[in-house]
Amino acid sequence: MDSVSPQEITLSEEELIELKKAHQEFIKNLQELNRSTSTILAYGKDLEQLIDYLIKEHQIKHVQQVQTSHIEDFKRLLFDLKYTPKSISRKINSIKSFFRFVNRQGWIQHSPAEGVSHPKFESKPPRILSQAEYKALRDAARHDIRTSAVIELLLQTGIRIGELAQLRLKHIKQNEIVVPPYQSQTGRTIPINQSVKAALKNWLAIRPQKSQSDHLFITKTGRPLLVRNIRNSINRYFRLAGIKNAKVNDLRHTWIAHHLEKGTALSFLSQVAGHKRVSTTEKYLNFVKKPAKANHMHLFEL
Repeated sequence: MDSVSPQEITLSEEELIELKKAHQEFIKNLQELNRSTSTILAYGKDLEQLIDYLIKEHQIKHVQQVQTSHIEDFKRLLFDLKYTPKSISRKINSIKSFFRFVNRQGWIQHSPAEGVSHPKFESKPPRILSQAEYKALRDAARHDIRTSAVIELLLQTGIRIGELAQLRLKHIKQNEIVVPPYQSQTGRTIPINQSVKAALKNWLAIRPQKSQSDHLFITKTGRPLLVRNIRNSINRYFRLAGIKNAKVNDLRHTWIAHHLEKGTALSFLSQVAGHKRVSTTEKYLNFVKKPAKANHMHLFEL
């Protein structure tokens, strides 16, 4: 028996809220809460998939008609379509968040998603590049001055790819970079070492001078270098360097893990990494073989 009964019986036609309208309001709410673009896109697509399913398979158009059994059916469909347990769990998170929002709006009395369980799955440990691997990556990109500077910044500062794409020329100081607030992330200042300084100097020497953009990294035509451009370029050098199962964010994982291993203070590293909680940084200790006992308040050069 369904844990949530249809509510449209006691509501007039004017009181029924269309799923598509509720979806739009939910996305608008996420934007007002300053959630990241990637989060909003992911939630949006997950909910579009659910709504399309509800309309086509169950002829359901209003939030008040959705029952727990409908969401369970959708969950089974995702398994049939060979989605991974991790992907299904993420979609359930999106659905639960959506119906919590709908409930707060007073459009339903109970969330039909509340009793839906997440599939079990094991979280993979972060991919941490060895010294030999990140040196091979550097070597593969050595003739590409712009990408070399990008790699050096990511590897030596732990900056996120989205933050890096937003850097302007004014954010580069003599001994540090100023990372401005980005979406839900707070701003911070990160010290830079000689490797980063040298890589940036090489890039700025050839950076197109006539560009109207003040972004640090730009294309040959003077347009800001987008996140997808950065990701595609580094993925290319991962392949050329023979580094398997690695992606751009693994450079950040590598930066955190190697600093913990060398004895950088956890609280200091967490602050520089831009983590909202020290516990997020602390989890990396599980993947460090022998963390040093020293408690340094500075960054090492990788």
